Parts: sequence; structure tokens; C-alpha cells
Amino acid sequence: MTTNASRSRGALRRAVGRRITPAVSLAALALLGACATAGGPAPIVSAAAPSPDPRVGLKAGWFDAGEALWNLRLLSSTPPSPPFVDRAHPGAFDYANSDLAFTGHYVIQGNFHGFQIWDIADPRHPTLTVGYVCPGAQNDVSVYRNLLFMSVESPTGRLDCGTQGVADTVSAERMRGIRIFDLSDIAHPRQVADVQTCRGSHTNTLVTDPHDTADVYIYVSGMAPVRSPNELAGCSGESPEVDPNSELFRIEVIRVPLAHPESSRVVSKPLVLAGLGRAATHPETPGDLAAARAQAAAAAARGGFVVAIHGMPFVAPPRFVTPLLDSIVKARGGSGAPTAADSAALRGAIQGIVNRIVNPPAGPGGLRPGPVQCHDITAYPAIGLAGGACAQYGVILDIRHPAAPRRIAAVADSNFSFWHSATWSNGGHNILFTDEWGGGIQPRCRATDPRDWGADAIYTLRDTTLTFRSYYKLPAPQTPEENCVAHNGSLIPVPGRTIMVQAWYQGGISVFDWTDPAHPREIAFFDRGPMDATRLELAGSWSAYWYDGHIISSEIARGLDILDLVPNGLLTRNEIDAARLIQADQENVQDQQRLVWPARFVVARAYVDQLARDGGLAAAEIAAARGALAGAERDHGAARRDALTRLAAHLEGDAAASSDAARVRTLAAEVRRIAAAGS
Repeated sequence: MTTNASRSRGALRRAVGRRITPAVSLAALALLGACATAGGPAPIVSAAAPSPDPRVGLKAGWFDAGEALWNLRLLSSTPPSPPFVDRAHPGAFDYANSDLAFTGHYVIQGNFHGFQIWDIADPRHPTLTVGYVCPGAQNDVSVYRNLLFMSVESPTGRLDCGTQGVADTVSAERMRGIRIFDLSDIAHPRQVADVQTCRGSHTNTLVTDPHDTADVYIYVSGMAPVRSPNELAGCSGESPEVDPNSELFRIEVIRVPLAHPESSRVVSKPLVLAGLGRAATHPETPGDLAAARAQAAAAAARGGFVVAIHGMPFVAPPRFVTPLLDSIVKARGGSGAPTAADSAALRGAIQGIVNRIVNPPAGPGGLRPGPVQCHDITAYPAIGLAGGACAQYGVILDIRHPAAPRRIAAVADSNFSFWHSATWSNGGHNILFTDEWGGGIQPRCRATDPRDWGADAIYTLRDTTLTFRSYYKLPAPQTPEENCVAHNGSLIPVPGRTIMVQAWYQGGISVFDWTDPAHPREIAFFDRGPMDATRLELAGSWSAYWYDGHIISSEIARGLDILDLVPNGLLTRNEIDAARLIQADQENVQDQQRLVWPARFVVARAYVDQLARDGGLAAAEIAAARGALAGAERDHGAARRDALTRLAAHLEGDAAASSDAARVRTLAAEVRRIAAAGS
């Protein structure tokens, strides 16, 4: 969750939810698993998209909102445990559920107030293993073996995980960076290290090195203002021309020695964004601009602090204003509450402060600098590359030396407001970037919103050239009371296809096929009505990921959803069963792994189904292939191998006349692989 210019811009846009102090036993928390609900409405199952779209007009509600499902089945919906929800304030920002990581049959769910670990061995009845209170926003999580890594960016985060926050602008108690926990006893996480960083950590990317089994690396994307060197030595927010050690235009790389995680430290700060100029983007819509001006005028009349960012007025929230006022008080040698004169001084200075954050001065040659930080990075170690979503640009990084990533390509798009995240195709030839227009807290899927704003953009990568292919945006219009825009998702491992499940906040979950990068198509969805029918309350799916046969969604306000794909004319039972063959011991979506299917008959059947659906082979050939596979599966030993070898040779002969020769050859190769495996 971010905004159009930086994490600080996001801080200006967000209201602060109230904090409660949890006091509840682990045994009581574990009972929350029994509160999971399953079912909901029966899914619509069809090859054609439902018309009218059932996502339009759904009933509002917190835990009783209306639901719509197409080609998906909701297995369970589990509310947050008590310390991670403010029941008195729906959508409270300080209790937002965030990103997910997976280990064994556990889901680790970040929350701005800490993290929860759910046991999903029975996906219809998840149970809470532990809820760990440790405020720090966003608390995005990654896991490797027995270690959990958590991003901390909020200036109120404390080293001791206390809930009282940090009042001083410079404090030895503040924690901003990466927390490391030992999960050897998963019911009793133990904090073993804190790695402080100059900009905190908005998100983190765990990167494995195929040539280094002793260490893992964490790429830190920090989007907050640079810390004072009085709090963390060496931090500098000056331009690189003034200070070569500036934190701007960099990411931070942490090396984690697996045998001694307490020795983790920042080992490099590569300048992956140096030299990029400011990219063009679109203005806000006239309606949104008028609404923002009215809101700002009302706030100013009440004594609030209003700033402009690229012409758009924003009301600065208390968590941004309070530290600035404290600094003014201390600068004059005072103490206690700020005076009217202090407020007046800040009112005259605050626009300049914001300008330095979101509008840095021109560099050498008058170049207006582009982004000074990345939002999120998806590494793909098998191909030695990473896709970085970096505010005004999508970038490609060479990560063959994980401690020293370097930029090899960059692309900008004036339809994009904020490059947010990235997903690779399994082959690594295509990459999808998301645009978080509105920062995730605004309604950006309304019927009046442009289809190419707040969308996904799909590119083909050849060497170091990115070529645009298409946009994909949630097809169903959402209400003005629903924050909605493209957010986090992952591939669903269907062999031969590029299918993705993606979160769209209160737009719900969309499953879409971008095998043809120029023509993405939705094939399934799940959505709820708004939290409130009269005003926007923060909610919706933050992340929707495939893990070991299920779709797991982190719902910002409502908890944890688990769904299954339902066989239909767009996705067959064989394709779903082949996807379920991919089982991972652990999963971090931003550390994308190459998908390799075992040699199984169901994989071959999935390819046959695809050829049948798309007309790649004649009906008689499809029937013959299915019959031959069924017969070979009944055989054993040499008889099976011979039958499969004959089928493969026949398919290779048919490929030249097929309208999808490549897929026929892939099927033939798969049949030969099954024959060689003897299974």
C-alpha cells in the first residue's frame, strides 16, 4: 500500500486508526479458529462471464457483506484475532492485515499491529497458532527455513515491540528496518535480531543465491523520509551531488548468515535508480481534484495542516505533523505541547518540507530526478533477474550477484501513477507490473475511471528491452465507498498457461489468464460488498496468492479467506489437479521460483484439454490422445513405456498441421518425459 510519489505521500493521505492494548491468553486466541465461516453463496460456474455482473450492487457490511463468486468456491473466512482488530472502529488503519508468507501448513499474516500465524492444515477450519503483537507498519513478512523477516517503517515502531510508540523525533528506542524472528518453535516466536535501516522497510524481498547456501539476502525497499544521523549514524537525505553517501536512489541489501542471524547487517546500498529522470504521469480526475480541494478547505478551517503534492491538496495526518511540531518545540529549547507560534511556524514551513520529499531539486544538467526509492521488488533467481516497481518506473535488475544488484532496463508509462509490484511469467519472458493509483486507500475502480489507470501493464522482455503488450484492469465497476486498485498476486501453476490470482482491495480477487500477453482475460472472481454503504472504510484483499492447491487472501479488515478453483469451461479439472502438483515447503511470492511439474499423466491431460478448448487438434485426434493416455496409464513397465513412446511420435507428426504446433510439441515432450519416468 503506497501512494503516487513516496511513502511519505502515503502518510499524508492516511487517517490514523485508534490503538487498543490486547490482553488475551493464547488459549483464548486459539479458539478463534472455531469462528471461521465457510460457504457463502454457491459459485456461478460457467465459461462465459456472468451477465449482469453479480459484483455490482452487493450488500455492504463488515462481516456480513454480500458475496459473489464465479468459478471459485469460498472454503473459509476467518476473522482477525482480538489484538489485531479494533471492533469499535471498522477499517482502523493501525490494525490493517498486510502481506502473507507460507511455511509448511502455516500462513504467516502480517498486520500493522504485529503478525498472526494460522494453521491451515484443514483449509475449511484454520486455527490460530500464535498472534504476536509488535506494531510497526506495514509488517510485511518473508520466511526462510526457521527465520521470519518483518518490515518496519512506522516512526512509532519500537525495538521492544511495545504498543506505546515512540514520542521523540530522535530516539534509541525506535525500530525501523527488518526484524528477524526464530520460528523453530512456531507457537513461540523469538526475536533474534533487528537490522536498522535509514528509510525503514516498507516491503522486503527475500533473495536466495543458487551458489550460496550459507546466506540469504533481503532487499529493503524503504519509502519513508531518511532518518536523522543523530538517530542512525550515516543516514543522509541530501542529494548525491551534495553527499555521495546519500540514501536517495538506492535500495539496501542485508546479508543474513543462516547459522548466525544475529549477525545480519546491511552489506550494500546499490544505486539502482541513479540517472532516471522524472517520468510523466496523468493528473487526478477533475472530480477527485474538486473533492480533495473541498476536504482540504474544511480541514484548514478547523486548523489542520494542508499541503499540495503535484497540484493535489492533502490534509497532513497527525503522525506526520506531530514529529515536526515536536522538533520545532525542541529547536527553541522548549518542552511540552506546541504553542500557537509553533503551529504557525510549521504552517509556513510544511510545504517546503513536503517539496523536499516528493520534489527533489534538479541534478546535474538540470535533470529533474525520478524516483528516489523502490516500492517492491520481485526476484527470480533462476533467471538471475528481478523486477522492481519503483514509483515512476518499472526496472529490471541483474541479481546474479545478489549483494550487488544492478539496473539493466527501465520503462515508464504516463498512464501509471505509482509502479507498485511485479510478477514474472514462468518462462521469464514476460513481466506484469501493477499501478497503485490512489495509494490503495482511494476508490479507483469506479465506472468513470479510465481502464488504463490503476491497472496492470504487461511487458515482454527481450535482452534489456521491455515492450508493452497490454493493460488488465478489474472488469467490474466498484462503488465510491470501496478502495480499489491493482495490488498483490501470484501465478497459479497451470502447465502451459500464465494464470494469475490478484488482489484488488475492495474490488476483491480476480483470476485472469495472460498466456497471450496482448489479450489478458478474466476467468474467475470473488468479491464482497463495501464495508459501509455511506462512506469509505479501509478493507479488501491486500494479497491473494496460490499456495499448495488453494488461494489464500489477506483481507485487510475481515481476516483470512481461503478459496478453491472450481472446474469450468475455462479451466478444467485436469488443469487444476496439475497445478496442485506444485507443492512448496515454503513460499515467498516476491522470491519467485521456477515452476517444474513432475512427470504425471494429469499434466499431459491438462495439455490435451488446452488443445481441445482452443482447437489446436481435431476432435478425432483429441479423442485418440485421451484414449492412448488412459490405456498407457493402465499398463505397466515396458508396455506403458512403449505405448507412450508411440503416442509421442504420433503427436510429433501431428504438430506441423496444428494451429498450435508449439503446444502439441510440448505435449509430445511431456508424454516422453512420463515414459522415461516410468510413472
